[in-house]
Amino acid sequence: MIIFRYITREVLVSTLAVTAVLMLIITSARLIKYLTDAAAGKLEAGAVFLVLLYRMPGFLELLLPLGLFLGILLALGRLCLDSEMVVLRATGFSGNRLLSYVFGPALVVSLLVLLLSAWISPLGLNKADQLLAAQDARSELDLVTPGRFLSQSSGQVTYAEALEGEQLKQVFIAQRGEDGRPNVLIAESAERRLYPEAHQRFLVLLNGYRFDGRPGEAEMSRIRYSEYGVQLDEPELAAEIREVDAKPTRMLMASAERRDLAALHWRFSLPVLVLVVTLLAVPLSYTNPRQGRFAKLIPSVLLYLAYMALLTTARSQVESGGSPVILWFVHLVFMFVAGNFLYLGRYWHRLFSYFAPLKRWIPGRKTV
Repeated sequence: MIIFRYITREVLVSTLAVTAVLMLIITSARLIKYLTDAAAGKLEAGAVFLVLLYRMPGFLELLLPLGLFLGILLALGRLCLDSEMVVLRATGFSGNRLLSYVFGPALVVSLLVLLLSAWISPLGLNKADQLLAAQDARSELDLVTPGRFLSQSSGQVTYAEALEGEQLKQVFIAQRGEDGRPNVLIAESAERRLYPEAHQRFLVLLNGYRFDGRPGEAEMSRIRYSEYGVQLDEPELAAEIREVDAKPTRMLMASAERRDLAALHWRFSLPVLVLVVTLLAVPLSYTNPRQGRFAKLIPSVLLYLAYMALLTTARSQVESGGSPVILWFVHLVFMFVAGNFLYLGRYWHRLFSYFAPLKRWIPGRKTV
């Protein structure tokens, strides 16, 4: 029991440390993106951290399996480096017993990933999607402050003297046309109009003038209009969240669509991923003290990335009409690889050792 608690503590501490570092990297990158959107006026400053909080469970469900995988490699690698594993082996501590001890924290992480992928993450993504959709629905009416110029990333400058209800009063807009020539729009008022069938939004200017021409040139045109539509940017923020990923699991179970079926099997495959990478990590963590703690880290990470790439490809195949069996077949392949590392590695090493005497018969090789 003492050894079990010791190994569990080492694995969990390493897992939490690695996951925290990975989470910090991912959230920092996402935070920079949302702050950029906020600076461009696409996202309210108060919504930045709320959206990030809603998306954290989705990040965590993908980072926890990798964190556990690296945590086992680092924890057991340290035991090998400090010769603690040699002492355990000398006291009759078998590899199967070590695997059973490591599976304790792995089962806890697997259940946590199941909770995240099946319930918490879709709920968070749904909340984030609603919040981002509300931000996308904003227009110049929401962004313009009466009496202040609003400069946007596209180069357009908007000014309104007053805001009455849903209308801007005494509107001024300066922008560049498709030919690069500047044009100025002035209007008595402006209002937002939505055309759902075309998925387009317009800011409609009422009773005004349009001026086209370059400053300093004599050629200048003036057009009077009763209505003039300025198309607003298409929604961009909510598009980064896939609709199927924000659906509750019970809704996916009742659906017959291929994308929903693929998402359902993906959610239940992530906890299985945790258990399979545990089987892979235990034999990969065995290192020679002379090799160092990180000797097998890079090959192990490459193996994990190959695993995730195949799972992602399998999900795409299911979305395209393939059988969900493809997704589970990937798990079976890597379970076979893990079993090979666990139980056949020693026999392969013994088999190759039989051919060692043949090296003296290699032409051109000097015998000592």
